[in-house]
Amino acid sequence: MFNSLHVEERTLFKKLDINLIVVILALNVIGLINLYSATHGPTSAEVSGLFLSQIMWLFVGWAVFFVTTILDYNIVSRIAVVIYLLNLGAIIFTTFYGKVALGAQRWIDLGFFRYQPSETMKLALIMMMAKILANRNTHGPGMGFKEMFAPLLALGIPFVFVVEQPDLGTAMMLAAIGGSMLLFAKVKKWILMTAVIAGIVALPVAWKFVLHDYQKNRVLTFLSPTNDPRGTGYNSIQSKIAVGSGRFFGKGFMKGTQSQLEFLPERHTDFIYSVLSEEHGFVGSVAVMGLFCFLFLTGIRIATNARDKFGALLTVGVLCYVFWHMFINMGMVIGLLPIVGVPLPLLSYGGSSMMTTMAGLGLISSVAYRRYLF
Repeated sequence: MFNSLHVEERTLFKKLDINLIVVILALNVIGLINLYSATHGPTSAEVSGLFLSQIMWLFVGWAVFFVTTILDYNIVSRIAVVIYLLNLGAIIFTTFYGKVALGAQRWIDLGFFRYQPSETMKLALIMMMAKILANRNTHGPGMGFKEMFAPLLALGIPFVFVVEQPDLGTAMMLAAIGGSMLLFAKVKKWILMTAVIAGIVALPVAWKFVLHDYQKNRVLTFLSPTNDPRGTGYNSIQSKIAVGSGRFFGKGFMKGTQSQLEFLPERHTDFIYSVLSEEHGFVGSVAVMGLFCFLFLTGIRIATNARDKFGALLTVGVLCYVFWHMFINMGMVIGLLPIVGVPLPLLSYGGSSMMTTMAGLGLISSVAYRRYLF
C-alpha cells in the first residue's frame, strides 16, 4: 500500500508543469526582496508590516494555486456564470456603498482586509468569456456582431460600473483583457477595422464627457511632466530619475536614494519596478522581463497543448491579464505610458492582486496538469 501511494505521489508530481512553478517562484522571491527594500528606510530596524503581510498573502496564494491546479478546470466552465454574477454584484455594491479612499470608491471594508471587487472581476471576466467563446464557431473569417454580442455584454457591464467608481485604469485593463481574448478567438476583419475607427472617433468624446479632471491631468502630465514638476508631474519625474540612476548594475540592495529617502511615491505598489531598476540596474530590470517572457512562453505552450478549447481560452485569458499588467506598469514607470494605478503582477504589494494572479496562474497549471488526463 505504501508503494502504491508513493507511486501515485510521483505520478501527480510529474503532471505538474515544473517550469511554470519555478518561474512563478522566482518572481515571488524577487518581489519579496524588492518589497523588503521598498518598505525599509536606511534607519529602520523593524520588519515592515507590509512585508510580513505580503508573505502571508504569498502563502495563501500558493495554497490557492495548488488547490486550483488539482481541481478540474472544467468545473470553472460550469460555475463561471455564478462567479461572474457574484463579482458583478460586488462591483455594483462597491460603486454605491464601497469604502472611499484617495478619491475613489473601489473597496469593500471587511475589517481584516479591504476587498477590491474590480480586481477579482478580471479573473471572473476571463472565465466567463472563455465559457462563451468556447461554444463559438471561430472557423472561417471569424465572429460577426451576432456571435460577439454575448461576450461584449459580459465585458461592457462591469466596464461601465468600474469607470463610474472611478477607476479608469482597471476599466481599461478589463477592456484590454476582453479585447485580447476576442482577437484570439478570431473576429472578422471588417469588424476589427470598424472598432478601431470607432475608438479613434470616440477619443475626443471621452475626453470631453467621460474623463475626470484628474484623469485629464494624468494624460497632460504624461505628454509634458515638467510643466508641473512639484505637482502632477512629480511621480513620473521621480520614477524616471530612479530608473535612470540605476544605470547598468544598479546602486545595490537598499542603496537606492530615490526609494530609501522616500522621494519615490507608492514605491511598494505602482512603482515597485522603479525600486528594482534603481537598485539592480539594467541587468536586474532585463532579468525580470526575461522571467516574464519565459512565463508567457510556458503559458503559450500549455495553451497549445490544452485538451479542449475552453482550457486554451482560459490560459490565453490569464496570460493576457499578466501581460497587460506588466506592459502598462513597466511602461508608466519609464515614462512611455500615462501613470495609472496598475500593479506589477507577483512583485507589487497587494492582497487582492496577489490572490487573483495566483488563482489565475493556478488555472493555467490546471490546464497543464490535465493534458495527461484523457
